[in-house]
Amino acid sequence: MRSMNEPERKPDERENDMTTERAMEGPDRIVSVRERFGFDSNLMVPAFSERDAHVPDLDEAYRFNPEVTLAILAGFTRNRRVMVQGLHGTGKSTHIEQVAARLNWPCVRVNLDGHISRLDLVGKDAIVVRDGRQVTEFQEGIVPWALQRPVALIFDEYDAGRPDVMFVIQRILERDGNFTLLDQNRVIRPHPHFRLFATTNTIGLGNLNGLYHGTQMLNHAQMDRWNVVATLNYLPREEEAGIVLARVPEMDDEAGRQLVDSMISMAALTRKGFASGDLSTLMSPRTVIDWAENCQIFRDPALAFRLTFLNKCDEAERPVVAEYYQRCFDVELRVELRVEPGSDDGDEPEPRT
Repeated sequence: MRSMNEPERKPDERENDMTTERAMEGPDRIVSVRERFGFDSNLMVPAFSERDAHVPDLDEAYRFNPEVTLAILAGFTRNRRVMVQGLHGTGKSTHIEQVAARLNWPCVRVNLDGHISRLDLVGKDAIVVRDGRQVTEFQEGIVPWALQRPVALIFDEYDAGRPDVMFVIQRILERDGNFTLLDQNRVIRPHPHFRLFATTNTIGLGNLNGLYHGTQMLNHAQMDRWNVVATLNYLPREEEAGIVLARVPEMDDEAGRQLVDSMISMAALTRKGFASGDLSTLMSPRTVIDWAENCQIFRDPALAFRLTFLNKCDEAERPVVAEYYQRCFDVELRVELRVEPGSDDGDEPEPRT
């Protein structure tokens, strides 16, 4: 019963409170992996009946990698600490989010950039107004907040975190690891359905290939606490084409499919060139999707390619990329190279027309 002093709340607010209260109890149903994710598996996993504000939006066009999906589902089902490693643009964080979306599991992403501090994760004293007076009150950080709820906490760019921040995470990497708030003299026991994931470009060895500046070498004792490490590589070309066409349905006709096939061939050549040392960068699936979307804007695949990828490449490597483009499209790609003042060749740059 509502007390006399309690303000009456709107029906939507009461419904949201009831949904949140039910969600706090944990998953309330079991679903089939075969039905939810579309690949052959007899695994049954827990799920929520109700969605709340922290459940990611469902992407019907998303394609799941079966091995990585099973690894992530092991995290949700068996409370394993799961790290997903792979090159940029492979959809590591999105993969975890889309699994959570199909389970209606609340999910929170935290990007461990260089500005995330220990106070952001643990909490800090803040000045708030209570009954018209300013008082100091402890506000929990994202870690204690998530620990007390059935939430999947995702640490993005895990290998870019500062060392002092990483040691805050180390204790909760244990399955039943309690979290001590020193400022509050309080020990937090994790909710039975709290889950922890991380995504990383490297595997804790730092920036070995020069692609990922700002990444750190990770403490091996901490790496050892991750129960499952899955690798998400680039998809087979048929699946990658399906994703591009699902994202850009305007290209789903005869001419569009041929164009997408050539675009993916181009991306594959940049990946091989990167692996062999001919290029210092490569085209990710995200880049291919951006290229397809830009084709709809500029109506010119060559111009869209220059604006999407070529201008990101080192000038010395652009002729190599142009050669790849000619192989895939049978069209010569115009490449503009800068001529530095006082260069040794003494040639005057040709005026632009």
